[in-house]
Amino acid sequence: MQKLTEVTEQEWALVKEFNQTITEEFLNQQHLSDKTLTQYRSALRIFFRFVHDQCMNKPIYELKARDALKYQNFLMARGLSSSAVKLKRSVVSSLCGFVELYYGEDYPLFRNIYNKQIPNPPKALKNEKKPLTEEELQLLIKTLEEREEWQMLAYIQFSYSTGARREEVRQLLKEVVDYSKVKGKPYYLTHTIRCKGRSKQGKQRKLVFDDQAMDAIKKWIAVRGEDECPYVFVKKTQEGKVNQVNPTTFNYWCSEIFTAIVGRRVHPHQLRSTRATHLVLSGKNIESAQALLGHESSETTKIYVIKETDDELDDAFS
Repeated sequence: MQKLTEVTEQEWALVKEFNQTITEEFLNQQHLSDKTLTQYRSALRIFFRFVHDQCMNKPIYELKARDALKYQNFLMARGLSSSAVKLKRSVVSSLCGFVELYYGEDYPLFRNIYNKQIPNPPKALKNEKKPLTEEELQLLIKTLEEREEWQMLAYIQFSYSTGARREEVRQLLKEVVDYSKVKGKPYYLTHTIRCKGRSKQGKQRKLVFDDQAMDAIKKWIAVRGEDECPYVFVKKTQEGKVNQVNPTTFNYWCSEIFTAIVGRRVHPHQLRSTRATHLVLSGKNIESAQALLGHESSETTKIYVIKETDDELDDAFS
């Protein structure tokens, strides 16, 4: 297995000039978020390096479906997950659509090289999708309390209460400790947070959280003391400066600390699935979980609700 490396500037300079130009035009679309731009730029550079190395550096309008299949096989042979291959495939397909739409008069015979005849890579889950049980969640909370890991505890409580994604949690401002509950409601609302969505603005939402999360945040802020950083979740540099955490900090907490406590793999997105699953198992309808997670469709929410199949099997044989 050969590792797939990022494209260097020297390698990119060897790519066909038209392919460089069309890539930049495509990436300059204003509806792409900063994170999406980073992913797309990397994916397209990797693709055109492949085209340079194995497709005689042809311009994109001369590529055929067989080249797309060859590229997909190239990625799979290097051990990329099915989701990683699908992402790189979809980026190339989007670029092809861009060429068809805006350069159709110049290249009327060009068609998207990823057509329906090229199958998606088979889905292979490296890790079982399994949310935390109530017992595992409480063990995690209790252990962090005993260790006085107040920032980690605030992260767990807030992430679970809101069902928020890692990047959304990272944006939380410490001003929320001064917020009051929504009038007549048993919950608090955050300030506006940029959530996952198209465009640079994404989907703007206020996240909902409960007393347990508020208490944990207040405890952490009190222990942390005064500093100029406006964010709840922070790290301190060697020079003593307090900065907003990187998203990878949450990954580290989950993989190195929470996993050891629970006794099996824990990851940030698992808390989102855990919240959705617990809501539905407690008797709440799927629409309640949908509203909390901010999904446009309940069908998306159903993906996050992972239940054991024993009850369904019992019903089938009763």
